[in-house]
Amino acid sequence: MSVFVIAEIGINHNGDLDIAKQLIDASIRAGAAAVKFQKRTLELVYSKDELDKYRESPWGSTNRQQKEGLEFGKEEYDQIDRYCKEAGIEWLASAWDLESQKFLKQYDLKYNKIASALLTHVELLKMVAEEGKHTFISTGMSTMEEIRSAVEIFRAHNCSFELLHCNSTYPMKNENANLRVINTLCEEFDCDVGYSGHETGRIVSVAAAAMGATSIERHITLDRSIYGSDQAASLEIGEFEKLVSDIRTVEVAMGLNEKFVHESEIPIKKKLRKH
Repeated sequence: MSVFVIAEIGINHNGDLDIAKQLIDASIRAGAAAVKFQKRTLELVYSKDELDKYRESPWGSTNRQQKEGLEFGKEEYDQIDRYCKEAGIEWLASAWDLESQKFLKQYDLKYNKIASALLTHVELLKMVAEEGKHTFISTGMSTMEEIRSAVEIFRAHNCSFELLHCNSTYPMKNENANLRVINTLCEEFDCDVGYSGHETGRIVSVAAAAMGATSIERHITLDRSIYGSDQAASLEIGEFEKLVSDIRTVEVAMGLNEKFVHESEIPIKKKLRKH
């Protein structure tokens, strides 16, 4: 089975639909299977005090202005939905509250996503699981017991899911990847396990693919130096294209679980083993 590569656009579009479309186009060229966004109802996700805090951004001087500047509404998502369908790529989004999940439901998406921050939001998990769509569940910042509780909800609703091993630091140091947990999660929960990476390079994600990760999710950006909290943990387009190519190379190289003399070795074997 081919590794399912998700290009996480998230909020790296900086509230600009043209940038979002450029990132969708780039994801298609790279060979991604899907692009992903994030949806929030600001008043439900953040307190008034948090929204009123001072924060300089291209949109103003408060948290609210910054977050409003980054948030797409129905008009933008209608265009994203149409654009992705015409281009032939799946799109999905992680909802950060119940109203946002209800909002996304109107688009009849093939996949759902639970962000690491929402893994313990029981009501949201139940709402998503009730939809019955294959769901990617990120596990950053989570204990095994927290993951187990989430898995039980999805199994109780007979909803297919895939865990994503994740470290929720932005950017993540390579030594904190702890990739062996991919195997631990697979054995513990008897399910597919992918990897959601926040490192700056490609090698950790490629290693995850070699270890059997069934999906790889990485943030992408047009330019890591532009404004945005996720930009530094993202791959620029050229690097993302190389990542997808590296993953496909790994898939071919992994081969089979049996030792045999390859056809290309036969003439060499005859020559070198004359004795």
